[in-house]
Amino acid sequence: MSNEFDCALDLMRRLPPQNVEENLSNLLDLVSPDLGDELLSAIDQPLKVKLCAKTGRDYLICDYNRDGDSYRSPWSNEYDPELPDGTIPSPSLRKLEIAANEAFDTYREMYYEGGVSSVYAFEIDDKFAIVVLIKKVSDGGKRMKGAWDSIHVFEVQERGRNAQYKLTSTIMLYMLTNTQSLGELNLSGSMTRQIEQDFPVDDPSAHIVNIGRMVEDMEMKMRNSLQEIYFGKTKDIVNDLRSLGSLEDSRRQARIQKELVGRLMERNK
Repeated sequence: MSNEFDCALDLMRRLPPQNVEENLSNLLDLVSPDLGDELLSAIDQPLKVKLCAKTGRDYLICDYNRDGDSYRSPWSNEYDPELPDGTIPSPSLRKLEIAANEAFDTYREMYYEGGVSSVYAFEIDDKFAIVVLIKKVSDGGKRMKGAWDSIHVFEVQERGRNAQYKLTSTIMLYMLTNTQSLGELNLSGSMTRQIEQDFPVDDPSAHIVNIGRMVEDMEMKMRNSLQEIYFGKTKDIVNDLRSLGSLEDSRRQARIQKELVGRLMERNK
């Protein structure tokens, strides 16, 4: 059972993130029925945008703000469709959630120059969780479209005047383009990283500073890794497959290299 679960996760990691819903649905038809709930909770899906009817602001929906078939808006703290007995954070946690949404709305605008962000807070036994979501979709200009989804899940354990933060970050990225010069190109993939850090907490608002710092550092590291893995590796492969110089130039360089090697070998005799 565990091997089947691991194989299913490994397969989903290798498939394009923009087709997660379709691939996950097909995968659930193949695996044991007992694994269905585990796979649904373990596999991150691309974020969707919903409009808050009360405030007129966009927000992101996922399992972390869902209760049944309704989703809670971080701006109004109300569910859509309406759910009178839906789960909501405590007053102190709601206050932190409001401040965090305003902070990351500014962060998103500075780093992404658009897109949508949402922050959700909820209790977990003797600790609490903060979920930071960011989505940016390209405008489709220059025959190119793509999307960036960031999902940062924090487990926060307060210990006196300090707090321990366990962060699990997932980034899903895809870019599709079809131009006459490049042809059809599909770059897509996902990456998950985890980290734990302790920070002092003199005031509840310090959580926002600590979480913001960890999100900023993690996104920077993951962005650099994605650039190196997807774009850097693709560039290396293209350069190996396609030469910008003519075939005659390549043959000339090969002859010169062969002559130099021959003369060096004669000297060493």
